[in-house]
Amino acid sequence: MAESTIQQQPLTGWDKPELDLSTAEWQSSSQGRGDVQIAFVEGFIAMRNSGRPESPSLIFTPAEWGAFVSGAREGEFDLT
Repeated sequence: MAESTIQQQPLTGWDKPELDLSTAEWQSSSQGRGDVQIAFVEGFIAMRNSGRPESPSLIFTPAEWGAFVSGAREGEFDLT
């Protein structure tokens, strides 16, 4: 059986740079609860799982971040 190889292609419309997050100053919520941390890097907002900081981070433009925060405040992502 031949080995298959998976090549990752850049996402269509992906206009975000590869950011160096190694020196990012990660911030948790003011109450220290939750598993999410954010960092402001080179004009972008990075978000990661604090329980698995080695896993990939999500990168947002300021407009995307604003839309995400507004949606969260309005309960758009509530699972209950």
